[in-house]
Amino acid sequence: MTSKQSARNIKPFFSKRSPYIFAHRGGLKLAPEHTMAAFNQSHKLGIDGFEIDIRLTKDNEIVVLHDALVDRVSNGSGKVCDHTLEELKQLDFGYHFKDINGEYPYRGHEDAKIVTLNELLDAFPNLLINIDIKDSKQSTPGKLAPVLLYRLIHSKQAFDRVCVTSFEDEQTLRFNAYAHDRVAVGAGQKEVARAYYAFNSGMKHIYQPNVDTFQIPTHYRGIPLNNEKFIQFLQSLNIAVGYWVINSIDEMDALLKKGVHTIVTDRPDIAMHLINEKYKK
Repeated sequence: MTSKQSARNIKPFFSKRSPYIFAHRGGLKLAPEHTMAAFNQSHKLGIDGFEIDIRLTKDNEIVVLHDALVDRVSNGSGKVCDHTLEELKQLDFGYHFKDINGEYPYRGHEDAKIVTLNELLDAFPNLLINIDIKDSKQSTPGKLAPVLLYRLIHSKQAFDRVCVTSFEDEQTLRFNAYAHDRVAVGAGQKEVARAYYAFNSGMKHIYQPNVDTFQIPTHYRGIPLNNEKFIQFLQSLNIAVGYWVINSIDEMDALLKKGVHTIVTDRPDIAMHLINEKYKK
């Protein structure tokens, strides 16, 4: 089988002109991560979408959060899954955010509250949303997350404007058991390792992708995943290649010159400045 024969059909999520600029957790260097304060600020910059994380609450609501605990990003404590949505709504998610002057401008801010995925989809109907399932595959929330996520996407008819990823390939496989390849999905660690092994061992011709995008670090355990030939190999299979978390304008520029599809960044302001100066769509 040739690489051309094994290329993926391009999902509508990737039909817009690249490169894509995704604000990581809404743009966590600009405002408290995963809050409307961050999402609104990044949206005004003209980004293509958000890269977010999701977790389940005690009452099985899908909220936009990275950590298993709320301690780092709010004035509360404990596991997300031990709190109801109503309890999480009482917390201040701007409490710990410090600006460049060492001040806390978002403490008590009305836009520094917990955000549900449902609310985010409603608030930004024209933006793309890359969703990373964070609850572990072995946990109760992790076992429920794929089906509840699919049900929400289906209810919103948001099939073409979301992409579902996870570090654990099993989570995207569970999700796709419901989605039946209707939604774009990203590679987990095992899939990335499988592709890189095929690329590096002369077995490229037998690699059959089962995902639509790779969103990866530039290096992993000393392995340069930003190798231009690796990028070209993935692109030949219609896999959109993205890198996280890229906050330096020089590194962004270097990756875009290699033809990278997606930049995930904490600094969407810097990224959009570069795009507007050199990569106008």
